[in-house]
Amino acid sequence: MPLIKVLATGSSGNCYIIQAGEEKLVLECGIDYKSILKGLNYSIKGVVGCLISHQHMDHRKSIKKIFENLPRVVAPVGILVKFEYEHFRKSIAATHLESFKLGSFTILPFNCQHTNTDGSECINLGYLIQHPMIGKILFATDTYYLKYKFKDISHILIECNYSEETLQAVDPHEQRLFKSHMSLETLKETLKTWDLSFAKTITLIHLSRNNGDPKQFKREIEQLTGIPTYIAVEGLEVS
Repeated sequence: MPLIKVLATGSSGNCYIIQAGEEKLVLECGIDYKSILKGLNYSIKGVVGCLISHQHMDHRKSIKKIFENLPRVVAPVGILVKFEYEHFRKSIAATHLESFKLGSFTILPFNCQHTNTDGSECINLGYLIQHPMIGKILFATDTYYLKYKFKDISHILIECNYSEETLQAVDPHEQRLFKSHMSLETLKETLKTWDLSFAKTITLIHLSRNNGDPKQFKREIEQLTGIPTYIAVEGLEVS
């Protein structure tokens, strides 16, 4: 039984499933609902809800269907207001460092650092997810750095979008877009500050299609941490 299942990752769409016993938690809904349902083996039994990090389409594409079909939907309040879901019984407005429960999952949102295409700030949340059966999972994407240090984490799903070495050949407009995401170099410096004593796996998500080198990223993170590292691709299952 997979603990983490990748349905989609990257700028074309993002969706992941966390499974702990009979309970399932959907992370992001940036693909069509039929694909999400397929990833759930065409059954929402045991699904406790969906977490959405921010408003960009590749993370919330199926929000309407998710609200229609899943028991709870968690998102920054701006998303709920934008789509007029703020007063729905199913809605949970995620707030920085205010924890809540979905089934046996205890979830702590925390601020991430992201921008919109016009350079304005985009409210974006990461989630520290804890379950008695699997320990703590850290989920953070679309953030150019993290302000916080973490410890006692069992599994890490974190963005590693590009390497700063590749930016020299990219035009200034694209450079700005990349700098709203986490680089390999920033991720390495970030992980050095964490206590990874309990970490069992690291899964690198949201790689740039043209500027992310999966083999290099996997090799360098494993060399740094000594922890088995996976590159998120559609269909990946991490146990």
